[in-house]
Amino acid sequence: MTAPPSTRSSSGRRWRLVRARPDAVPPSVRRFSQRARRRRLRAARPWAAGLAVALLAGLIAWIGYGTSLVGVREVRVTGVSVLTVPEVRQAAGIRRGTPLARVDLAAVRRRVTALAPVDHVTVTRDWPHTVVVRVTERTAVAVVPQGRKFLLVDRAGVVYHTVASRPSGLPTVAARSAGDIKAGVQVLVALTPRLRDELVSVTVDGPARIQLKLVGGRKVVWGDATRSELKAKVATALLSREGETFDVSAPDVVTIR
Repeated sequence: MTAPPSTRSSSGRRWRLVRARPDAVPPSVRRFSQRARRRRLRAARPWAAGLAVALLAGLIAWIGYGTSLVGVREVRVTGVSVLTVPEVRQAAGIRRGTPLARVDLAAVRRRVTALAPVDHVTVTRDWPHTVVVRVTERTAVAVVPQGRKFLLVDRAGVVYHTVASRPSGLPTVAARSAGDIKAGVQVLVALTPRLRDELVSVTVDGPARIQLKLVGGRKVVWGDATRSELKAKVATALLSREGETFDVSAPDVVTIR
């Protein structure tokens, strides 16, 4: 056992440091020291907990944003019939292994929405490895003949798909330009149920030269696409009248021939 070090005072006396025995410290001093130690521990505990939480959050962020441990392994596509799943995945442009947290959902949505048959789309994360793309495609309300093929048109007048044969149950809009197609569809969606039942086709030869062809060879001269709802009501009332041609281009003053 090593002897305690000694020191010499200025008067030449030697002083030796001696470790006090536990029972040499008064109980009150020991209790005070213990309480002080406990206070220090209590004061340090929130800081330690905060540090632990910060370290854990940093670890999670690093795993989520900086590694492929929770990277994309699947792009799940739903709601397509005109489009194919590979077409949507290609438009989405999500690389396999990209950290799921770093996938720009808004950018994916914009890219998929740019596909002509898409009406709207939602993109979500399905942790830990999947991006879900839910597509709602446009609904055809008419077809436009184009040579031997047919263009599908939605209620906004958007041409979004081409098919080889005419789909059953859809009226025909005979038009050449995009503006004429939109005008024809605008008239079509304003028709009453009875007019739709008797409708064969909508012909648009110009912005103010729209005409309906009905069953039995009857015609409705529509004029332009303005006031279409009123024109539809007037034309429906005239269907019970004799005549082959009903002119509702000026719905306040109609003519029958």
